Amino acid sequence: MVVDRTLSGTIPDVTGDLGPGVIDQNKPDLLIVDDDPLISDTLNFVLSNDFSVYVAESRAQVKSLLRQLDRPPRLALVDLGLPPTPHRPDEGFRLVTELIAYSPEIKIVVLSGQSDDTNARHARTLGAVEFVHKPCEPETLKQLLKRALEMSDAELVTPPANGLLGKSMPVEKLQQQIRQFANAPFPVLIEGESGAGKELVAHSLHVSSHRSSRAFLALNCAAISPTLVEPTLFGYAKGAFTGATCSRAGYFEDAQDSTLFLDEIGELPLELQAKLLRVLENGEFQRVGETQSRVSNARVIAATNRDMRQEIRGGRFRADLYHRLSVFTLSVPPLRELGDDKVLLLHHFRELYARQAGISAFKLDPRAMTLWLNYTCPGNVRELRNIVIRLTTKCPGCSVSVEQLEAELDMESIDADHSVLSVLDFSNLLEAAKRQLQVQKMFNLDHTLQQWERGYVEAALAITQGNLTRAAKLLGIHRTTLYSRMQNYADATQAVK
Repeated sequence: MVVDRTLSGTIPDVTGDLGPGVIDQNKPDLLIVDDDPLISDTLNFVLSNDFSVYVAESRAQVKSLLRQLDRPPRLALVDLGLPPTPHRPDEGFRLVTELIAYSPEIKIVVLSGQSDDTNARHARTLGAVEFVHKPCEPETLKQLLKRALEMSDAELVTPPANGLLGKSMPVEKLQQQIRQFANAPFPVLIEGESGAGKELVAHSLHVSSHRSSRAFLALNCAAISPTLVEPTLFGYAKGAFTGATCSRAGYFEDAQDSTLFLDEIGELPLELQAKLLRVLENGEFQRVGETQSRVSNARVIAATNRDMRQEIRGGRFRADLYHRLSVFTLSVPPLRELGDDKVLLLHHFRELYARQAGISAFKLDPRAMTLWLNYTCPGNVRELRNIVIRLTTKCPGCSVSVEQLEAELDMESIDADHSVLSVLDFSNLLEAAKRQLQVQKMFNLDHTLQQWERGYVEAALAITQGNLTRAAKLLGIHRTTLYSRMQNYADATQAVK
């Protein structure tokens, strides 16, 4: 069982400009973010029969609203053009990123007049399940939201397995570390890119441990107001602050004999880091408004997508807390390093969502599969999952062509990155070549070119987990040519010995 709760009962009701006065708890929550009152009011009117609708006009209003809710909305409908820059998509992109950091399970549909393909693909890479161009028929939008909700339901009724899905070397190493660290009482720090699956790793640690019969508690440190972090973690006494009408236990008490997962630990306010350090060192803490010390034996697992050493150098994170949290450190590999696991995960989610929707699963034709194997998935597993959701909806039971798959991928940003990298690389290479020729005696161009070639060959083999056919495709050469060059490297190494 996974528990993720907030300070319900200590916050005001959500009414007035931020949402309707009456919220039906039996309907799925939908957050609408648009700075045009005519559009937001119309959407509210059309969708309120099927959803409990909350409305906000800006990122600032969204943050205020989310801190007042007992639970995160399951769905969000977001316009990209938000104040203070309504004619640019920057604010909308930031909001999509923040909403997913706040609640990784939220399904976001972007509805925007800024409807060029680059914006659509970037929004999907960030984690949006779909991009809809304005204007859109209300009934079409309603059906799209319902399908997104069905996909969310499929994830909720399919609990994470006791371990991670994958057969690649990085995943097998991670699985081995999970088994090794699961029963230890010491903290674990999980590092990895956004969308890589850090919470799944934390949950796997929990269910693999002797604490698995107890609830797994999760708190996203970025998703709660800094002023509420302390009472949320440690609890509070009656009258400790305005709105504290009764005493309440915090996460550390509720996680007794269990696991407490602190996501986005880098967002923890600096003034609270000393108190967290004290709990980690001796288990002692105090509720807000009390002097009595309490003790917790909760096993703490923290996660971050930041470079914590850089945060320490910048004075934003305590070095002693970092060293205490990182007794064991797990690195979650990005999807681009998992080789054929990208196909395995694609098939897993494809079957899951098709089964939930009661339709036949799509499949990729050979050219589309080649594109998929070579795509770097900058949004990691979260992006993969959303791509599968869109293809399941658009191409049920169909063979997906390379053109159809390309439409769902963020190819423009990758091409732009590669073109910039090529220019920078040549400039750097030119300077390095000048320095090398000026200082190195007995320079040999053939040997240097062979070393560069060997580096690319070994990189391709690492990416493809040693699959010669796929490595040759990555390098743009025939398989026999690749094998011949690998044999030459082996012969040269043997000759040196």
